[in-house]
Amino acid sequence: ADDKYTDKYDKINLQEILENKRLLESYMDCVLGKGKCTPEGKELKDHLQEALETGCEKCTEAQEKGTETSIDYLIKNELEIWKELTAHFDPDGKWRKKYEDRAKAKGIVIPE
Repeated sequence: ADDKYTDKYDKINLQEILENKRLLESYMDCVLGKGKCTPEGKELKDHLQEALETGCEKCTEAQEKGTETSIDYLIKNELEIWKELTAHFDPDGKWRKKYEDRAKAKGIVIPE
């Protein structure tokens, strides 16, 4: 599947990262260009903007589920990190508008 992102990191324990503040902040520093990246962090950083712009069309099923899990977790538990990510990757709010209905359909309410 050349048209998909690598599935090399699909088995990563996302919950462990999300629930460990130190790990989570390390990943956020990586994707925001503020810190060092692990190999899986670099993979995420390299594809995050494209995935956002294409509706995750190259994402594997596990990556799509992981995206939903991450967004839901960050909005409910780490709102400041969510705001920092959206300010960085979607400063004009154009992707937010595009994905808001999709998020609501999955029970995720994106804050103002």
